[in-house]
Amino acid sequence: MMRMLVVFFLAVIVVSPLFARQTSTTQNPCLAPQQKQFDFWVGEWELTWPGQNPGETGHGTNSINRIMDGCVVQENFSGGDSMHLRGTSVSTFDARSSHWKQTWVDNEGGYLDFVGDFSNGQMILQREAVRNGTKILQRMVWKNITANEFDWNWEASSDGGKTWQVNWPIHYRRKR
Repeated sequence: MMRMLVVFFLAVIVVSPLFARQTSTTQNPCLAPQQKQFDFWVGEWELTWPGQNPGETGHGTNSINRIMDGCVVQENFSGGDSMHLRGTSVSTFDARSSHWKQTWVDNEGGYLDFVGDFSNGQMILQREAVRNGTKILQRMVWKNITANEFDWNWEASSDGGKTWQVNWPIHYRRKR
């Protein structure tokens, strides 16, 4: 009896760390390689965009951090003196669907939800919406990505994604 208990405890001591290591890497979606695809966005940013009138330039800021043990990318946008809009988003890579998902809320009562992927050097998150009774697609495109700057576009399509219109281009420059 004593010999069986010793064998059992030795088996538990040897096998449990292996099992724990295996389950932590296979069940932890934050360890997926895709989780790093939004790392380019993390940081403190100065933003510029075309103003309402010719020659005007809008200015704002965006602060992007990893939270929740690095599993979630959190955005805090401010339109600064250029516009009233303030908002926040949370993004995470959903390992079950193999897509990025983002939820945005703002000080104007806005709620938007997006799904997308990083491909060919661009992050594209998209959603369906209804405007004036018509179904449209909306998307955000992060492109021209370098270590210290990139371009972000808010785009819409009324033809199912065949063509896209840029509604709000923003240039990001990392704060120094």
